Amino acid sequence: MKRIILPALFTGLCLFTSCSKMLDVKSHSAVATNTLSAADVEAFLVGIYNRVQNAPGAESYISFDVVGGNLINAGATSDGGLNTFISNVLRPENGLMSSAWNGYYSALYQVNNLLEAVEGLPVTQRNTEISGIAHFFRAYLYYNLASRWGGVPVLEKNTQEKVKRNTEQEVWAFIEKELQLAIDGAPAYAAGQYYQVSSIAAKALMARVKLAQNKKADAAALAEEVIGSGLFKLDAFEKIFRATANKEEIFSFKNLTIESSVRVSTLFYTYAHPVKGSYVYRPTQEVMDMFSATDKRTAISIDTYQGLRVINKYPSGQSGTDPQVIIRLAEMYLVSAEAQGLAGLHRLNELRAERGLAAIAPADEDAYLDAVLLERRKEFLGEGYRWFDLVRTGKTAELGLASREVKYPIPMNELALNNLLEQNEDY
Repeated sequence: MKRIILPALFTGLCLFTSCSKMLDVKSHSAVATNTLSAADVEAFLVGIYNRVQNAPGAESYISFDVVGGNLINAGATSDGGLNTFISNVLRPENGLMSSAWNGYYSALYQVNNLLEAVEGLPVTQRNTEISGIAHFFRAYLYYNLASRWGGVPVLEKNTQEKVKRNTEQEVWAFIEKELQLAIDGAPAYAAGQYYQVSSIAAKALMARVKLAQNKKADAAALAEEVIGSGLFKLDAFEKIFRATANKEEIFSFKNLTIESSVRVSTLFYTYAHPVKGSYVYRPTQEVMDMFSATDKRTAISIDTYQGLRVINKYPSGQSGTDPQVIIRLAEMYLVSAEAQGLAGLHRLNELRAERGLAAIAPADEDAYLDAVLLERRKEFLGEGYRWFDLVRTGKTAELGLASREVKYPIPMNELALNNLLEQNEDY
């Protein structure tokens, strides 16, 4: 694994303060974590939000759409080369592999430093909350690593030593441990404060993690707790993706233009579009065809501009940035629906009704799972779910993926830097 130089503790302080005020903040880039004051740690936490948001890069948020059959390179004349396109992305030398790997571990380095700093401070409610937030972010980073690469090095403390990969099972167990610490320690959710990590956001992420491991009873129970909390409700789709106050988001990155390098929307719009973009990816025809006229998600999800297909969820283009939704209530409905099997049909139909669709009645469990996965595909288009949904349900063959493509390849440069790492099978 690439050794990461300790970055400045307050990278991205503009997340919640104006950049001009940074001139009034003394430099802490050389301060040891065991000498930080309580005020320092609060500022450090601001930098953590920024680092976790930005370090993996914009395409990390949509990579499961890129390799999951939702998107293809915009220059392709047809969708016939989709499998070749995916295989070209899933190469050890592809920059998308290394940028995500390095970004997640770079963010982890700062999260570990924050946890070390808090350990040296007096035990107070606020320090417990900060620790809980840090544990949430560590779980979130490792969820992204495990869902892509399987077993990866688990670092509870930063080290300059070369480290072997932990097993995939060990990584998932570590994620669960971190999330429990977050559930126990992170602050309670305050109405409308979905840009802040909360205890219930950790519970929602735990539901996702349980489903990823096929722990269906646990996943359903956690999802139902979030749904039944009364803190959230399904809301209008345009509110979620047009930065309008809503009751559906559980945790999102605010992704302010002044401090963000994450401009997902530029990947989807053409330069001829009013907001302009570089048009790197376009939705496949299958994606365009899966939406119906009555589906309230259609206009917000997809569009055609001057005959070209575009993803429409992130509307800013080159003019700015859009929030990055990490967890929202619709996912909890679909986690519960999938985890319960046909017994959870009511949750699936409740979501469909909210989105303007009629109730369905699948004939058996297989047809039901297909219906849930299709609903997830429509609901979370462009949000980074599809490939891993196919992987965890054993349906990658339906997309025509090669057997090795149920994991991302370890980046080539990481293998060169750390001879203790072993490549995933068949890469």
